[in-house]
Amino acid sequence: MTKTDRVQFLKYKILLNEIQKQIAIQEEMHYKHMKCRNGCDLCCIDFNIFPVEFYFILNELKKKNIEPEIGQDSPNEICVFLKNSSCTIYQQRPIMCRTHGLPLVYANDNGEFELSACEFNFTDFDFDGFTQENTLPQDKYNSKLFLLNRKFIAGFQDKKYGELDLIPLKELRRHLLKT
Repeated sequence: MTKTDRVQFLKYKILLNEIQKQIAIQEEMHYKHMKCRNGCDLCCIDFNIFPVEFYFILNELKKKNIEPEIGQDSPNEICVFLKNSSCTIYQQRPIMCRTHGLPLVYANDNGEFELSACEFNFTDFDFDGFTQENTLPQDKYNSKLFLLNRKFIAGFQDKKYGELDLIPLKELRRHLLKT
């Protein structure tokens, strides 16, 4: 790992800590509505993440000598790190996994703000009750992650990744099985 990688990983950790603080505030604020528990895995799908997050997670798993139980590739896009309805990389999971289920505000393709919240969490909540104070500003953190990723991929001498390139989460499995 290069010095640039270490710097970007440190910045990623700082961003992760900032997000975790906001998540804790949201979870405390909405604890009556949050149904996310071990065994609730409907949002555990294989999705794509930025290279900085991919390599950070890979590095953490290797550094801590964590060999998570890895499920099989699934044709229905279930996350390969889901085993018996539990995440085997929970402490190292991507930001998307950390924030899913919370009320998130983001700008859609038309530039209009939309609210996203897990259909199982807020079943008896008046959606008009969501405000800027009780939702997580997803675009704010996605923008920070995008800028961090831009600096990270600039460190690849072969220009392996473009600014908008994402890596399937299941590729972590392939990298872990190699070692």
